[in-house]
Amino acid sequence: MKIVLQTERLRLRHMEPGDAAFMLGLLNDPSWHRFIGDRGIRTIEAARDYIVNGPMAMHARLGFGFDIVERKEDGCPIGVCGLAKRDFLDDVDIGYAFLPQYGGQGYAIEAAQGVMAHAKALGLPRIVATVRPDNTASIRLLEKLGLRLARTIRAPDTERELQLFALELLDANKKRQREHAAVVR
Repeated sequence: MKIVLQTERLRLRHMEPGDAAFMLGLLNDPSWHRFIGDRGIRTIEAARDYIVNGPMAMHARLGFGFDIVERKEDGCPIGVCGLAKRDFLDDVDIGYAFLPQYGGQGYAIEAAQGVMAHAKALGLPRIVATVRPDNTASIRLLEKLGLRLARTIRAPDTERELQLFALELLDANKKRQREHAAVVR
């Protein structure tokens, strides 16, 4: 079990095939379907494939991905949070989802703040997030993290409208230095 980061109450660790039962429940939670979308995952085996070909593959390829969020006190998995590089976005985005019984306890903001600090440590210049316009709880969380509405986009897999939030992590001088260093190489 590889731990990515820890906060006061939470531990974020790499997702593993053994998390399939938990992920099957999360992926089929009505709020996941409403705000994220139905992934068509209906069996433990399909959930295992989702983990191996999604989060685990992204971690192997990019060094980041979505992680299981569990409480330190009892190791109970309560959600997922992490970073992803999606084909339809120019920047890395932050994402999160929690089982409804763990809502309203500050777990999502605590995990997301830890992931934002991790993104800065990775040297990522900008973080974005997509959210459905009616997901007011997620929008409030993004605003608490410092992300601001940049524009409206269309999801590539559907015709649904998404709001794109963004936050520059590197100040302008550091960004120019990085761009210059890339040109010099």
